[in-house]
Amino acid sequence: MSFTACVPFSLLSGSDLAVAGGKGANLAELVRAGFPVPDGFVITTDAYRLAVSDLAEPTQEAVASAGVPGTVHADVMSAYERLGAGRVAVRSSATAEDLPGAAFAGQQDTFLGIEGADSLIDAVRRCWASLWTERAVSYRARLGIDDATVAIAVVVQRMAPSDLAGVMFTADPVTGARDRVVIDSSPGLGESVVAGLVTPDHAVLGPDDEVVERRAGRADTVIRESASGGTETVEADGAARLTEAQLAGLAALGRGIAEHFGRPQDIEWAVAGDAVAILQARPMTALPPPPRRLTRRQRLTGPVIVELVPRRPYPMEVSAWIEPNVGRHMERLLDGVAGVRVRLTDSIPATDAVVQEFVPPNPEPSRRTPRRIARTVSRFGCDPRAWADDPRLARFRAAVAELGSRDLTAASWAELLAVPPEAGRASDLMTELRIEYLPSAAGAMVRLRLLLTILRRRNLFASLLVDAKTATQEANAALGGIADLIATRPRLAQRARGLDGRGLLELLRTDPDASPALDALDAFLARYGHRETVSVLLPRDPTWSESPETVTALVSVLLTERVGDRMLGRAAAAALATVQRHPLVRLIRAQNRVARLVDKAAAGAAVREDTHFELTRGMPPLRRAVLEMGRRLAGAGAIPEADDVWYLTLEDLRPLAGPDDPAGSLAGIVARRRQAFAELAGSPLIAPSLIYPAWDAGADGALVSGVGGGSGRATGPVRVIAGPDEFAELRSGEVLVCTATNPSWTPLFARAAAVVVDNGGLASHAAIVAREYGIPAVMGTGSGTTILSDGQMVLVDGDRGVVVPDEA
Repeated sequence: MSFTACVPFSLLSGSDLAVAGGKGANLAELVRAGFPVPDGFVITTDAYRLAVSDLAEPTQEAVASAGVPGTVHADVMSAYERLGAGRVAVRSSATAEDLPGAAFAGQQDTFLGIEGADSLIDAVRRCWASLWTERAVSYRARLGIDDATVAIAVVVQRMAPSDLAGVMFTADPVTGARDRVVIDSSPGLGESVVAGLVTPDHAVLGPDDEVVERRAGRADTVIRESASGGTETVEADGAARLTEAQLAGLAALGRGIAEHFGRPQDIEWAVAGDAVAILQARPMTALPPPPRRLTRRQRLTGPVIVELVPRRPYPMEVSAWIEPNVGRHMERLLDGVAGVRVRLTDSIPATDAVVQEFVPPNPEPSRRTPRRIARTVSRFGCDPRAWADDPRLARFRAAVAELGSRDLTAASWAELLAVPPEAGRASDLMTELRIEYLPSAAGAMVRLRLLLTILRRRNLFASLLVDAKTATQEANAALGGIADLIATRPRLAQRARGLDGRGLLELLRTDPDASPALDALDAFLARYGHRETVSVLLPRDPTWSESPETVTALVSVLLTERVGDRMLGRAAAAALATVQRHPLVRLIRAQNRVARLVDKAAAGAAVREDTHFELTRGMPPLRRAVLEMGRRLAGAGAIPEADDVWYLTLEDLRPLAGPDDPAGSLAGIVARRRQAFAELAGSPLIAPSLIYPAWDAGADGALVSGVGGGSGRATGPVRVIAGPDEFAELRSGEVLVCTATNPSWTPLFARAAAVVVDNGGLASHAAIVAREYGIPAVMGTGSGTTILSDGQMVLVDGDRGVVVPDEA
């Protein structure tokens, strides 16, 4: 079968992705649109497939050493001659790269200044092989891209003369502002900027292409073409910079490219004299939504809510859980306590059911507000402990227990669809309880804080409440009990040390000595297994019962580091004794009244924590119902995989008589929304700069900053923990750095020297637990997990809310 191995840019278009790869298709589209792109051609994916067709497995080494078929070699040489046979840039162009949500920046190779037939063929082979480097394979795996579905083309382009070169973003990659253009530049070839070898000259241009920010770079080295071919790195011999006119010209060109493609672009360019060359363009990835002007209320609510959405919610999570359950609960709770109006779903606006961004809630007072606040204040004096005996709690537990006991595999389609609203109605009982008892909980804590302020002992507030008997504290004690059952068996303990959660779970299930610990684990999961592993808003993620390795990862932590309940109890008792010894308390003989107030405040803290614990009981039956619907839909061929049900909504499913109802076009809906998710991959739901305070690293010396959530200072090496799978990696004395936490993270605070969190504020879980454990915390850094790296020595200052290098 005959084919053409090489196609000039002029004969391709942006739709030729399968032939030219992402980079080649984009360049061809730019050429057709009249943008200044150096001439070139594409060695097609068919040429690559022919070259590797005889390989048993396409590894990097095998592809690099494969021969180039004669027909391919001849076509490449012919195209190269037509191009002028001079120096060229040879760039990889995989079919999965330079796409919305998947830039693949730096994952495949580029070779500059290539000259001569042999050098060109060698560069082509190396580009093909770069499809199979470890970094490229890992990147595809992270994005869920099947290796069998990708191929690679190669772009061959005339080398563009380059006095200055760099990268241009047609939207601000930090704030998401679409009316800004950001240009980074440096002398020589743009590879020095792309590879991060220099500190580039940085300019930001406003909507009229005026320079609104400029920061000089530091070009100690320059990459340029070598006289002998290829490139060389030399010392910079000057400080050439783009003029404002050149910046404005580049910005105008970039805006034109973005307008042509219909989305913000990441563009590589070169300038020589008055001539500009566009070397490549691809959609910007990880771009925040356009910034909004937030009210003061939104700046307060944003850090509290955003930690509950560490990832983009799926359509079914919104439709089946957030809207009818957690969102409804929040709306009714705020109305009941303060008479304010808010809709949680307004905070996660969606297009075709795909959440686009997070907009902090903006509670609006209503005519009921004065009356509701007065009623709330009147309950300050009530006993918060009474909630545990309220008959509505028993009714709630009975309702979710009945839901959980159903055999959903035998349920009808209508019965499955009824589970989400039934779970929501059960949660209404918990909403009523929280409206009634949270005010008394808050009242007790407010009175205690007021007393400590009068006594000038505000620093003791967290210590006084640290021994509050909460479900989370009970769970932590039970985890410690499992660890003790392992530690007291020397042979088992020896085998258990150093294992991650999965390894420890397997050991408990297979080692006869582990039988008592395994029984204790089963009892733990029966009591606490409904807890979320990620967030109370996100039921697609498994519960503790479904992911027991999450629990055993915590047990692994406690095997080497344990803060016992007695220690916490001693801290609380010491704090109470300090308050009771205060001269003013002794003068009015109020020691017993202080003890009762502390007891009531601790009970108040328990109400807040334990009602949240109860609310999560509805997640497992809801999740099982959704998964059962997915299983049936996949079995009927309505959707490709059972897990694809999370791309659907209840509104998509309610009109159907059953999973095999031909009236549904669910596979098309899944494909459309999966593509929308892929395009948004890596993009934050909100720019951190909108809800967290700005900081000046140069002035303060801070690596990151935020809000102090736990007082004190501590030093230690950084440990970035992405999720429960990595719990066991935290070592004693390390600084825990994470995106957000929930109650399942609590045992890690016993090991950490300090905690630094991307999301959250003073009232977030991490801040509360850090204060209870007496360790410094910095909340709402926005970027701690990306700026700080494992092993980096830092000092965490919880009083100032900054993380600085540890220079001791």
